[in-house]
Amino acid sequence: MSRYDLIIVGAGIVGAACAANAACEGLSVALVEPGPIGGGATAAAMGHLVAMDDDPAELALSAYSLKLWERYAHLEDAEFSRCGTLWVARNPRELETVPAKIARLAAAGLTAERVDAEQLYQFEPALVPGLAGGMRVPGEAVVYPPRMARHLVDQAIEAGARLYAGRRVAELVDRGVRLDNGERLTGPVLMATGVELPQLLPELPLRPRKGHLAITDRYPGLVHHQLLSLDYADSAHGDADTSVAFNVQPRPTGQILIGSSRQFNVSDREINLPLLRQMLQQAVAFLPVLRELQVIRVWTGLRPATPDGRPYLGPVPGRREVWVAAGHEGLGVTTALGTARLIVDGLLGRTPEIDPAPYLPDRAITGKAA
Repeated sequence: MSRYDLIIVGAGIVGAACAANAACEGLSVALVEPGPIGGGATAAAMGHLVAMDDDPAELALSAYSLKLWERYAHLEDAEFSRCGTLWVARNPRELETVPAKIARLAAAGLTAERVDAEQLYQFEPALVPGLAGGMRVPGEAVVYPPRMARHLVDQAIEAGARLYAGRRVAELVDRGVRLDNGERLTGPVLMATGVELPQLLPELPLRPRKGHLAITDRYPGLVHHQLLSLDYADSAHGDADTSVAFNVQPRPTGQILIGSSRQFNVSDREINLPLLRQMLQQAVAFLPVLRELQVIRVWTGLRPATPDGRPYLGPVPGRREVWVAAGHEGLGVTTALGTARLIVDGLLGRTPEIDPAPYLPDRAITGKAA
């Protein structure tokens, strides 16, 4: 048996961030990952670093994480790009929601500005004519998630963590885990396995939410900001079985990443051509120039979604020394660093910088209101 201060199951960006944070705090860390680093939901993610303001707890965790991301703003190999986010209003009614959004972001320490129609087209001339304006959040950014996960794992290893690459946790045992080769690791366990969480923690409700993404060839300078429609949250946090929303992102490579779709009750990774067409039509409605571009790759991924849309972060009731950091759905990249700080603060008995109560997994087991 090998003894550790923390055994982390899953090396997506959340598990990788937890490993780096814990190892740099001086904890002995084991990181168990059967596949490629960041090869699951992390590899399929857009990589946006963006604050969503429609849920106070989600905003608190996002804003906290965004401040922590500043440490990595120099990472060219992770394709960190401070492109900013431009939220687009199709009509005056949507534009009227902007002042309240700016106020909520400001209360969380984030800077945003109202944009009228003239400014909107100065920022993004390729947008369809007739839009009302929007909101710009200049400090937000994008990263390439799997490469960022690899960077965090390397950081953890440099600080003394051990990576059990190609190994799978077969079973949670008393105060530890048993690997698929029979080896036993002892110590507190952190489950960071995304959509696979119910395999070892079936008491925590979680289901996959499938998404499609498409990426174009290189067209540098065509789009300057990450672009989202102001009704994006209706799709991102709605409970419809199927939905699409406008989300287009410029990559530092000059490529344009196009999203986003959401599907419940589907767990395969096959491309749904009618839904992909609907998603692309939505994007073209805002950016007609996309119709002229060459898409070179399309893929899907599975987001881990909890019933109330908030991740599970903290100790699991009824399990001795078992913790969880999973269920971030579409904000795992944004909130990975804040998640890691909350988890490590909890493990070390420190007072965290934000209230951990809204994310505790006991709400799913005891039925407490979120």
